[in-house]
This record gives sequence, C-alpha cells and structure tokens, in this order.
Amino acid sequence: MEQRDSDATAPPGLGVGMVGYAFMGAAHSQGWRNVSRVFDLPLRPVLAAVAGRDAGAVRAAAERHGWAAAETDWRALIARDDVQLVDICTPGDSHAEIAIAALEAGKHVLCEKPLANSVAEAEAMASAAEAARARGQVAMVGFNYRRVPALSYARRLIAEGRLGTLRHVRVSYLQDWLVDPDFPLTWRLEREHAGSGALGDLGAHIVDLAQYLAGEPIVGVSAQTETFVRERPRLAAAAAGLSAPSGQAAAGAPLGPVTVDDAAVFTGRLASGALAAFEASRMASGRKNQLRLEINGERGSLAFDLERLNELSFHDHREPAATSGFRRILVTEADHPYLEAWWPPGHTLGYEHTFTHQARDLVVAIGAGTEPSPSFADGLRVQRVLAAVEESARKNAVYTPVEEASAGVR
Repeated sequence: MEQRDSDATAPPGLGVGMVGYAFMGAAHSQGWRNVSRVFDLPLRPVLAAVAGRDAGAVRAAAERHGWAAAETDWRALIARDDVQLVDICTPGDSHAEIAIAALEAGKHVLCEKPLANSVAEAEAMASAAEAARARGQVAMVGFNYRRVPALSYARRLIAEGRLGTLRHVRVSYLQDWLVDPDFPLTWRLEREHAGSGALGDLGAHIVDLAQYLAGEPIVGVSAQTETFVRERPRLAAAAAGLSAPSGQAAAGAPLGPVTVDDAAVFTGRLASGALAAFEASRMASGRKNQLRLEINGERGSLAFDLERLNELSFHDHREPAATSGFRRILVTEADHPYLEAWWPPGHTLGYEHTFTHQARDLVVAIGAGTEPSPSFADGLRVQRVLAAVEESARKNAVYTPVEEASAGVR
C-alpha cells in the first residue's frame, strides 16, 4: 500500500510521543512507523518525539527509529503540543506516574504490560483512564500477543461456540536468559523497579491471554514461586557509579540481592468453573521465548505455539473418531484477523507485526471514539490475578480468591 504522507487527502495526523527506547521502544517504534503504510486509518500516526534520560542515547534512538525529536524528561514530552498520544515503554515503577500525568494533560495513552507494579497503582491508573474517557481520551495496555492473528482467530472460534463449554486452559511461557548465575543484576531483577519477576514479565501475558481467549475472568488461584539464584553481580556501569548500565557485569563485581521470582507455577479457576494451569519461568534451559497454550472444551480443542505463530491447531470432537484429531490451520487467509492488509495466503508474519496490529487497533479506536481493548480496566484485572498469585505463594499455595473479578473480559 502506498504511503500517503504527501497526499492532500491523507487523514489528519496523530502525534505520538514515546517514553523509553530500549527493546520495547524499538518494537513499538516499528509498529508506529509501519501502521499507516499497511492499514487504512482514520488518523495518520506521526513520530513526534521520544524521551529518555540519557541525552546521547535517546538522540541516537530517535535517529535510528525515525522520531522527529528527542527529550530527556518525560514531562517535557507530555507538554509538547505536537504530541496527542503518549506511549509508555519504561519499567513498571514509572507507569502510573507517567500515565496519570499524560491522561490529566489530555493525551491518549498506550502503556506496556503489566499495567503497574501493584494493584493500588493499577487502580489509580484505571480511575484516571475512566475520568479521561469522559473527556474523549482513550487508554490501552500493550498486551501484544492478543494481536497474533492465530490467537485473534482462536478468540473468534471460542466466541462462536466451536469449543462449547470450556473445561481446561493450560498456558506456559518459558525463557532461559537467567540460567547463568553470572548474568548481571538488571532492573528486571529488582522488585522496586519491576514489581515481580517471571510472574509480571511473562505471567502477565499468559493471564491476559487466558482471560481474553476464554472471555471470562480468573476468580481464584493456588500458586508457588521460587527464586533459584538469590544473588547476582551488579552491573559494571552501575558499580562504577555511571548513569547508564552497560548490561555487562564487571569482573569481580559485588553481588546484589535478587528480589523477584525466577519462576511461578499456579492453578486457577475461571468464573464458569473451568480449570486453568499456568507456568512462567526465565530459568527453563533451551527455551528462548516459548509460549504455548491449549484450551479444551466439550466440543473441541485449540492449541497454539508462539514458535509457530502462523499456525493454530484445532480439534472438532464431534467428528467421527476414525478421522478426528487435531488439524493444522495456517492463519494467513485474507479473512483471518489483520491479514486483509498483508501478503497473499501462505506468506507468513512475525513477532514484530503484533506491534503494527496494536497500533492499528488503538488508532481505529481513537478515530471512532470507542474504548480500545485491552483497556486499563482489563490491565487492572490482570494485576489483581498477579497479586492473588503472590499472596497464595506467600501462604504456600493456599487457594486465594481474585479480588473483584468481573463477569467478562473483552
């Protein structure tokens, strides 16, 4: 599809300002750069400014990713007249402050998951989003895996009743980047910055996916968590008193305490009575980014593996036993979610496309004046499940109800 920047009939611009520019910032940048080149949108995202504390690094990120300007203070970014939407890609300890300030300044907001580091912060953010909604603003959480076409299609099949009454949900998300005990003590391993470890980093995704696909909330959990490596070398730059950690541990660097979990396992119950099982680990040797799920219902089952993200496995239990079984659906047809804008059937998509789809859905919601999904209320619902998991683990896997679970999930 041709870019229409110079076309007199192009839609109005939507100035985007992003706070944070590392891994997630790069992924979000690609989504914002590409979305209007792929989809017909009511507004045209314009990469107005990116903010980060290191002046040199943020300028380099702006040049690399196509942002028109760089700021070293997120407050200055929010105050810019050319920014109408603030995209938050920072550690969780700053989400609430930035999001609430942006909403109060009249901006739309996209915030990376998990929504916050605590239920109290998430509640404040959801309240600010509700007040802003009355003024015509929208706020969305960045659960990008909802935008994998195969998972969006799985949600459609479940909503259509193809599985019937749900009975089991199983989800695991496994990585191995913490297996080496000499891996340095980054912010993701410190509770004051990250809120939790594998639970918030990976568990937030699988809790959201379970509730999204099932269309109903988790109402209670029974959990255990573990920190296998309790001390790690401090970052070389941090040990030297520098402001920008290099990501490398200095030789003989002093050790610091790991204050989050390395892994979490928990069972749950959905509002309908269906059973759920979850595993999140950053200590699973050989697993780089493996997210797997299976959902079983009275009429059939669905299975998905992120390492084969263009495929969905579907079993129709009503077929004759002699020919029944899981069959592979290649989710690349034009009538599959998001695929009408991409390539001919069989030409697969990747991880980065989920951020383009995320940007598309948010811009469409802004243009239509409707609430995007997942909303901050959805993010709060996930946060309450995570809090119940931590409480259950503290009590040694005692079944713990999820606070104020609602009847449905969008």
